[in-house]
Amino acid sequence: MARMPCAPDRPRRRLPWKWIGLAGVAGLAATGAVIARAERQRTAYTPDQVRERLRERHARATADVSE
Repeated sequence: MARMPCAPDRPRRRLPWKWIGLAGVAGLAATGAVIARAERQRTAYTPDQVRERLRERHARATADVSE
């Protein structure tokens, strides 16, 4: 039995779902970018803060070894 071609008068129903899906993917990517940017700003330390944190970690590590 031969396949019948799609009828040209039949409405296309997949097109709106395709656009909704693409909009969802774009929204997800934008949200991820905003979250990543906020995380970088929150964890941005000055060089003095980094130096101080490293010295504290070193002091704790050497204190643990000497005990």
